[in-house]
Amino acid sequence: MLTTSAQPSERRSALPLHLLLCLLSMAMIGPFVWMVLTSFKTLPEVAGEHWVPHDWQWRNYLEVFDVIPFTRFIWNSLLVAAWVTFLQVLTSSMAAFSFARLRWPYRDRIFFLYLGTMMLPGLVMLIPNYQLMVHFGLVDSYLGLVLPAAFSAFGTFLLRQFMLSIPSALDEAAAIDGATPWQIFWQVILPLSRPGLLTLSIFTFMGNYHSFFWPLVMIKSVEKYTLPVGLLHFDSSYGQATNLLMAAVTMSVIPLIIVFALLQRHLISGIQVGAVKG
Repeated sequence: MLTTSAQPSERRSALPLHLLLCLLSMAMIGPFVWMVLTSFKTLPEVAGEHWVPHDWQWRNYLEVFDVIPFTRFIWNSLLVAAWVTFLQVLTSSMAAFSFARLRWPYRDRIFFLYLGTMMLPGLVMLIPNYQLMVHFGLVDSYLGLVLPAAFSAFGTFLLRQFMLSIPSALDEAAAIDGATPWQIFWQVILPLSRPGLLTLSIFTFMGNYHSFFWPLVMIKSVEKYTLPVGLLHFDSSYGQATNLLMAAVTMSVIPLIIVFALLQRHLISGIQVGAVKG
């Protein structure tokens, strides 16, 4: 009886919080809704006061492909994001295994020094990385976009927390059976770290798919533009075609929505596991 009588009061006390969350959700969704609706407007309607277009222009999406090589831009972004995700997960998992499961001198001190690089803003490392790419002749190349982002202190820290939660008895049992450190890493630790690997993969892919500053500095050829740089080129070269630009941006978001929809369950479970065990 006490539990039943307490439920209405609990609901009433939670109502202001729910209303606040609804208002914040509307504030966050509002720009996205405006972007989608603007993509169906004519150019004169963009400057109008009405959000909903009077005459829906479905051809705006087709005109984007006629004006710019949109397919090429989105392919470049997908290619770079996929390679960066693969390499970053590989290098981060190997480094995390070394920091979490292997014993070697000054391991913890070096790990904290490695974490210190997370305190450096990305723009601070822009000039040194660019000078390295110039030295190796990788400017205006896909490799120049991928290589500097192939290593991540955050990814190493995230996977290390997952690997620390795995019982060390598994390593000892595998070593007694004659497994090498590489076999322990590949056949024992890595499969058990799957939630962390998927979480890092999603964060890395979504972060690099819309990367802007590094491709803007590195790429000179239009055919190698990633999507954000290509949209900037579109906006600056073809005038204020805001309706076409919003159509292009709407289409650019579709791959991220698909990735998040397919892997949402794994992302949430991975974050929960890391929060509980970390």
